[in-house]
Amino acid sequence: MCKKTSGKTVCEPAQREAQKEEREMKKGKVHIIFGTGMGKTAMALGRGVSAAMHGRKVIMIQFLKGVLSHETADGLKQLEPAFKVFRFEKQNEYYENLSEEGKKEELCNIQNGYNFAKKVLCTGECDMLILDEFLGVLDQKLVGDDALETLLAAREENVDLILTGKVCPAGAEEHADEVTRLECLKPSNDHACMNG
Repeated sequence: MCKKTSGKTVCEPAQREAQKEEREMKKGKVHIIFGTGMGKTAMALGRGVSAAMHGRKVIMIQFLKGVLSHETADGLKQLEPAFKVFRFEKQNEYYENLSEEGKKEELCNIQNGYNFAKKVLCTGECDMLILDEFLGVLDQKLVGDDALETLLAAREENVDLILTGKVCPAGAEEHADEVTRLECLKPSNDHACMNG
């Protein structure tokens, strides 16, 4: 309980602790989800849907995955306007499966996606930004060496940032509040551990 005395508001220790926890809860976190196991995108989507259900605006930008199927795109549109998903790549294949010429064409689209992520963070367009497979973009050096630091500097303090990918490039973990590694310990017959 807080009391006003001599023009100052004095709170009991329990109230001060509750106020501190409330401030901490509002502070955005940086989450890294990586590994060779399946489910990184699903985990990020789950966090995004949960945030949207609590009235937060979520944007997901996907990298290195090619064009969304019509069925998936239609399904994700149902989450709008609270949760929007963007892909800038034009090819129908994963980046790693493209020819060298195809990779050159997609590089410009990937950089456009990165620039859009910076714009979203600079303008405060969302409460949570999910950059799906962005760790792969960093690992393959498809954007500048300072790309992650640039995004973090542009991020408002209350915005959550989720980064996913198969590998976590050196130095990325030091910027994270939470790091999750997904591993496949025993593959089933119909799912390979190598896919993410």
